[in-house]
Amino acid sequence: MNYEQKVRNEIAAWERQFFNPPGWLERTSKTIGKRINNLIPAKVHNVITTTIKSIVRTALFGAEYSPQKPVQGTLHLELTDQEAKRLLSLYQKIAAAEGAGTGAGGIMLNIVDFPALIAIKMKFLFELAHLYGYDTKHFSERVFILKVFQMAFSGSEQRAKLLDSIKHWDIEKELWISDTDYYKNMDWETFQKEYRDAIDFRKMLQMVPGIGAVAGAWANHTILEELGEAATNAYRLRRLNER
Repeated sequence: MNYEQKVRNEIAAWERQFFNPPGWLERTSKTIGKRINNLIPAKVHNVITTTIKSIVRTALFGAEYSPQKPVQGTLHLELTDQEAKRLLSLYQKIAAAEGAGTGAGGIMLNIVDFPALIAIKMKFLFELAHLYGYDTKHFSERVFILKVFQMAFSGSEQRAKLLDSIKHWDIEKELWISDTDYYKNMDWETFQKEYRDAIDFRKMLQMVPGIGAVAGAWANHTILEELGEAATNAYRLRRLNER
């Protein structure tokens, strides 16, 4: 079996796992998350939504997350995958350290952790794009990054739509050459709720006195792992489809 076929098999296995019915932890997370969301004042929801909008706007139109490293367009897929694993390991360590620090600092620092973790994930996705040979100076590549981010932290119905979009990106990317309407028409309320449902249970453990630092490191490490798996397979799909 050559490496390309091995990757195709791995992606197929990932897709089956990606759409498995939610396990106990995921069901518990969503149930508790919904209860908490109902208790949180509308003003707090608005602040969280505004924070997400600000970070996403920076990702789409700013230069803050643009990698210093050049686009790698010549590496063989196997070598690229190896580099991607090293990159993910690095960002997992960064995220774990950030989670441990804020987890040890009480509720106020945990609030700081929310935008910090999203920023870490965006930086990782931008570097991963360049590693697989896709230049983030193009608006369509930034939209692709946002779709990957959403897919990693969405419910099964939304995941299916986003994965289909990613599989047919060679067609869809033509819609996003340069268009600020994408930002204006975004359903921000759904975006932030889907994201928070996916991470709430783990991040709540970070606020428990005595275990906050350990829980914060574990939460951020596993959240980066989920994002890395989804993002890496999304870019592998694109490489294989282009071949």
